[in-house]
Amino acid sequence: MFSINTYIKRREELKKLVGKGVVILFGNNDAPANYPANAYAPMRQDSSFLYYFGQHRDGLVGVIDIDNDEEMIFGDDIDVEDIVWMGYTPSVADLAAEVGVKKTAPMKELAKICSPKRKVHYLPPYRFDTKIQIMDLLGIHPNQQKEQASLQLIKAVVKMRSTKEPQEIEAIERACEVGYQMHTTAQKLIRPGVTERYIGGQVDGIARSLAQGTSFATIFSQHGEIMHGNPSDAKLEAGRLALCDAGCELDDYCSDHTRTMPVNGKFSQRQLEIYSIVEACHDYAIEVAKPGVKYMDVHFAVCRLMTERLKELGLMKGDTDEAVRAGAHAMFLPHGLGHMMGMDVHDMEGLGQIYVGFDEETRPNLEQFGTNCLRMGRKLEEGFVITDEPGIYFIPQLIDEWKASGHCKEFLNFDKLETYKDFGGIRIEDDILITKDGCRFLGKQRIPYHPKDVEAFMAMNNQ
Repeated sequence: MFSINTYIKRREELKKLVGKGVVILFGNNDAPANYPANAYAPMRQDSSFLYYFGQHRDGLVGVIDIDNDEEMIFGDDIDVEDIVWMGYTPSVADLAAEVGVKKTAPMKELAKICSPKRKVHYLPPYRFDTKIQIMDLLGIHPNQQKEQASLQLIKAVVKMRSTKEPQEIEAIERACEVGYQMHTTAQKLIRPGVTERYIGGQVDGIARSLAQGTSFATIFSQHGEIMHGNPSDAKLEAGRLALCDAGCELDDYCSDHTRTMPVNGKFSQRQLEIYSIVEACHDYAIEVAKPGVKYMDVHFAVCRLMTERLKELGLMKGDTDEAVRAGAHAMFLPHGLGHMMGMDVHDMEGLGQIYVGFDEETRPNLEQFGTNCLRMGRKLEEGFVITDEPGIYFIPQLIDEWKASGHCKEFLNFDKLETYKDFGGIRIEDDILITKDGCRFLGKQRIPYHPKDVEAFMAMNNQ
């Protein structure tokens, strides 16, 4: 939790941005895993509630009455039976005082502020219990709540949370340090015969030991061509690549890194050829990302560089600009270069990607394969934290489909692609901060990613 003044100032700014009405920010409740008393743990508080009200306890709702210049936290105090099982928890009034809120009330009184004559602002809900609560309070059916969420509030929250305060950047830096421990642990453990599940579990253990836990479900797989390949019981095999995409959450802020390693500790020539392209794309993004530059332009600059290098290997052909315009590069890179990051690993994605990753000048292209997965296209601003995560993937089913239909055949060498169906995929990802005149990596220690550094680190630790 930050200082009391942090939350007071944030709520004051939110009032000015929204203008009038009542803002309701719903905190989260425990979510049962398989029966009511066995909840997913630990409970993850809603990020926007945390941003403005700072408290992690379940069963709370924050209210900002702009018209009457009043703030309240609604929630029920726990009773002795709860204390027996869970320990003492401060009263709602005590929790409110810690973040500068003077008024509290039991949850049953929340309905009193929801007069039909007043404008009630809420954010798009993503949990079913919150949807039921909104239906009870406002009479809006769950399948209409996303559309009726307050655009004023969404834009205000996105504006505030997009630009990170110095204390937020420090928190992300700390999370990146734990991310370093997670990924270097994986690099130390990778060797033939070890299961994906074992290494994934060790990576998760670091996050749970040194932080609040993982910021998303850890991806660890020899099938790097699967974007979200969760660890399986498969044993690592010499000659293959292992991709680890993992991050932690610490002090309510996230890290998110990806590294791809040779299982036997040394890249083959073919692996090195593809890896060096991803490495060059990753480093090029760092060179060109700065305030005033559209991240969509950075994305397509990376795609052109990738296309040029893949042409040198005979995997692509034809005019580079035409190939990128046609989306031929998406055979290898079917996702965007990166996304916003902060309290959420895909920061504020639940508020609507068009508001988070785009602006009035830069709009998404939802029609073209690959480009439709671009999460971040807007102009960069000082204080943004984004990911830089190019990749090259050889997806057998995608190769077969495009080959059969002749899609982008003038730019792709399908005969050569056939020989790469067993390759897997490579991704390199780091978290970067947009600075006054450029950008920089976050985290004091760099997880090895240059090929010689990866091989040297694995050789030193896998003896």
